[in-house]
Amino acid sequence: MIAGAGGPDRRLSEDDVRGLMAAAFDAVKLDGRRVLVIIPDHTRTAPVPMLFRLLVEQLGSRAGKLDFLIALGTHPIMTEAHINEHLGITADERAGRYGHFGVFNHRWDVPEQLTQPGTISAAEMKEISEGRLEIDVPVIVNKMAYEYDRLIICGPVFPHEVVGFSGGNKYLFPGIAASNVINTSHWLGALMTNPRVNGAKDTPVRRVINKAASFVTTDKLCIAFVVTGGELAGMYIDTPEQAWSAAADLSDKVHIVYKDRAYHTVLSCSPKMYDDIWTAGKCMYKLEPVVADGGELIIYAPHVTEVSYSHGKVLDEIGYHVRDYFVNRWDEFKDYPWGVVAHSTHVRGIGTCDNGTEHPRVTVTLATGIPQERCERIGLAYRDPASINPDDYANREDEGVLLVPKAGEMLYRLEDPPAWQTM
Repeated sequence: MIAGAGGPDRRLSEDDVRGLMAAAFDAVKLDGRRVLVIIPDHTRTAPVPMLFRLLVEQLGSRAGKLDFLIALGTHPIMTEAHINEHLGITADERAGRYGHFGVFNHRWDVPEQLTQPGTISAAEMKEISEGRLEIDVPVIVNKMAYEYDRLIICGPVFPHEVVGFSGGNKYLFPGIAASNVINTSHWLGALMTNPRVNGAKDTPVRRVINKAASFVTTDKLCIAFVVTGGELAGMYIDTPEQAWSAAADLSDKVHIVYKDRAYHTVLSCSPKMYDDIWTAGKCMYKLEPVVADGGELIIYAPHVTEVSYSHGKVLDEIGYHVRDYFVNRWDEFKDYPWGVVAHSTHVRGIGTCDNGTEHPRVTVTLATGIPQERCERIGLAYRDPASINPDDYANREDEGVLLVPKAGEMLYRLEDPPAWQTM
């Protein structure tokens, strides 16, 4: 490890972070080099203002060029005002003291800003995916990845529904990739199902992402960190693979909550950083393993008024269904974006489909600003958020009722999970 520190009971100060960055940047000799830092968007809990400020402090006068690229995946483009808020700076500071440093949205929707350095062959995909997919996968990524001497991936690591643990090379694929790579990786994760993948370190999806990242030949450094309670429990700086691995080991210790029972009712409260169901779906992903068979999970998000700002039209067409609903009717759905189909199955959860009839394991209810008619049309239950007082769900675990006040990042698991939840 080039530089690293952390532990379940450790909390890093700003000086700790400054010291780790200084040691790492000295070791990799960034003086005079063109550096592009890839950072998370607003849907990830991270001390972005502090990190942005320290990166500029450490590299602003040393690097020949220093810019930042926001890893949006297919999330909506951030406005200039939103970017400034995200970075913790004012418009005047952006134009003044930080004016020499470019901050860019990843434009996954603009083909001219993308390039294809290679292809993962069908034979390789079959091997990596353990036989689940046998297709050629064009590796298409933001051109900016090749316009600098060094890429620095800077992002948090959490349990993740598609890849097992987020972070590392995931900030390249899907972070700054085209939608085709996103579609392939997400559908592979959906075929395996969220409960089996979420919180697993070695997954076929991670292997696909690492293979895609091997086509990005620019020198890479990764600052992988673990956030808990709004503070840094650890930070590791090395290659994307090594830094991510250390952070994932720590995330496994601090981001997974084990329960000795399942709950018939779960109120999963979405934080404001999730502004549509595309992102607030994490409130289901992270809690699904502890919902009892036949139980109900309520995504409580009064502030959410849209299914997906990027993919709402597609979701209105296909709805939310269990995996086997799509698998059994693949000819009908194979031409839709696979990443959107995967999201549908992740929100709807585990279930079966026999002769066209779905049997979801649990009921997923939206208590949001999305109208009842739309919720029911896309296959999800509805509840008026005004009828819910979260305090009414508190301290009732003995009754089989679980309240999660800030859902989406902590993974909940059973101490003795059933077979359908294990790899």
